[in-house]
Amino acid sequence: MPRPSSRELVLDAYEEQLRATGPAAVTLEAVARQAGVSKGGLLYHFPSKDALRDALLHRLEERNAEDIRRARSCEPDAVTYYLRTSFTDVTEEDPPHRTLMAVIQLAVHEPSARATLARTTQAWRTLLAEETGDESTARLLTVLGDGLYLHAVLDVDESPLLGALPELLNRLRPSAG
Repeated sequence: MPRPSSRELVLDAYEEQLRATGPAAVTLEAVARQAGVSKGGLLYHFPSKDALRDALLHRLEERNAEDIRRARSCEPDAVTYYLRTSFTDVTEEDPPHRTLMAVIQLAVHEPSARATLARTTQAWRTLLAEETGDESTARLLTVLGDGLYLHAVLDVDESPLLGALPELLNRLRPSAG
């Protein structure tokens, strides 16, 4: 696997800084140091802290879109994929999870981060509504996914629930007839 670009290394370092210290404590110098680049190298790619933030928000939207593409082609269906990955993305420390946690840190004070989170959630709701044929069920599933995500962050064992997902999802689906 090729070495990530300096730009990607800076974004990775920014994510880690946000997750570790929160946005108020993040400095461009600390991000550059963690990324292993000079401050000038960082500024070449991101001329300001706002540009760095905007690139991170864009990264989240790209990763979310890729995740939705995977969900569309996943067996048995996108609903199961969404709920399982709501838990496993955290426990496996997947890149989308790291980006999401960093953006959640930003969202406390940044309206643009809140707006990005709202768009990514809406993209999942749209897919889940397509899958279930019902907007209310899609909303319920996103709340359930958020709960699974939080439980994974808090290290609550939800393996019994995850094991019962197929049966539970069948209960949510409208019966034919």
